[in-house]
Amino acid sequence: MADIFELMLSVDLCDEVSEEELAELRWHLGLGPQPEVLRIVTDFPFVAEDEHGEPVVENCPEPLLAQRGEACKVQGEAVSVLARKQDTQCAAWALVSRQEIHPEDFERTGELLTWLAHRAGDPHRRPDGGVALGWTRFHEETEHEVLVVSDGAVGWPS
Repeated sequence: MADIFELMLSVDLCDEVSEEELAELRWHLGLGPQPEVLRIVTDFPFVAEDEHGEPVVENCPEPLLAQRGEACKVQGEAVSVLARKQDTQCAAWALVSRQEIHPEDFERTGELLTWLAHRAGDPHRRPDGGVALGWTRFHEETEHEVLVVSDGAVGWPS
């Protein structure tokens, strides 16, 4: 049995996103090329073997929310969209992403989600200080759990 979760994000972002950050965000969503310098999520450790068979840790960046097409476990489609919003007071960008995620990827993806939470518009902010970004659900469940970032930590399902 696979430990796959549906990750559904729906976030309005404020104008506080620089062009460099926007380029990296597009890359993470599979909507643009990888920038030369990564600012949001910078470490992508991958253990490989050197020519002597010894383990070596390499940095192998990969986009975190770039799945496209038919989802394997959660049914439906995997997709990510980033659209410029017009005529709004704060939210300048709308991000929607539906992905399949394994718990091994929670930590690295959590870095990106924490970054998104800091730039999320007011409607995402909860009275307890958390920021609701969307929801998660185990692929075999029908009920979802609200995905909240509080104090720099993502409330991943247990």
